Amino acid sequence: MNYDKETRPNGVPSLTAEVLAEAMPWIKNCTGKTIVIKYGGAAMVDEKLRADVMADIVLLKIIGMNPVIVHGGGKAITAAMQRHQLEVKFVDGQRVTTDEAMELVRTVLTGKVNQELVAAINIHGNLAVGVSGADAGTIIASQADPRLGRVGKVECINSQLLEDMVASDFIPVLATVGIDEEGGFYNVNADVVAGHVAAAIGAHKIVFLTDVDGLYEDFSNKDSLVSRMTLQEAKDLVESGTLSSGMVPKMRSCVHAMEAGVHRAHIINGTTPHALLLELLTDKGIGTMVDQQKDPEAFEKKPLGVFASRLAVNH
Repeated sequence: MNYDKETRPNGVPSLTAEVLAEAMPWIKNCTGKTIVIKYGGAAMVDEKLRADVMADIVLLKIIGMNPVIVHGGGKAITAAMQRHQLEVKFVDGQRVTTDEAMELVRTVLTGKVNQELVAAINIHGNLAVGVSGADAGTIIASQADPRLGRVGKVECINSQLLEDMVASDFIPVLATVGIDEEGGFYNVNADVVAGHVAAAIGAHKIVFLTDVDGLYEDFSNKDSLVSRMTLQEAKDLVESGTLSSGMVPKMRSCVHAMEAGVHRAHIINGTTPHALLLELLTDKGIGTMVDQQKDPEAFEKKPLGVFASRLAVNH
């Protein structure tokens, strides 16, 4: 037998129980609901971080949420282009994608990055299915700018494939390769795709995992991190033209998704351990939240799913 003094020499911290109790209303609020997670940045490149983030996504699935992952792979694409001696060039912060480069982008996004994420989830069980935006015409795109070549803008999201996968209890992992009506492929910004996907499938929330702690009013001032803002404040900020180039597509996607009915948007640092859990399941969170409502404690009174409808309070 084992004695308590050996197995629990420091006792059992009450903080653990407090955290679990704090998570209860947030779990009930999200049970049965779909959450779009845009995954990128350093959390994607670091193998340990990637494994931890995927494990947290599996936990969200286990407690009743329906995660949908949207990913790019900018760093992996750059590395592959350099290995193949293709010029890496950006115009206005967007990668110039020639026809030759587009072939490589497809290979990296769908054949490497996507399958690595699927494998990191499926180590916990056969839960994830990798798809390209070209599959079932999920991402219909057109050329964004002739200067950028095969960089696309979203024309529409055909959400049926993603919805069928969610309904079958799988976790879709979507690589942001778009296709046009003639069968041509496009490299589409993952932040933009995430916002359109969240709008198309009627997601409850959208979360952007990035390399910074959230939205700063002034990035040089670390005390200016915004913890919460309203949709109108987000729209005003987008229109002000003061956002950094990397934050522009994220905030525009937040606005697009929320104008289509998505309840909340979150921008968090994916390198923070268990960032998803801290942001979604605790009262204070850790990143920047964009809310439809002025009351940060108010919940959307639209429970989804059979289990959610049985809960005494799901609002």
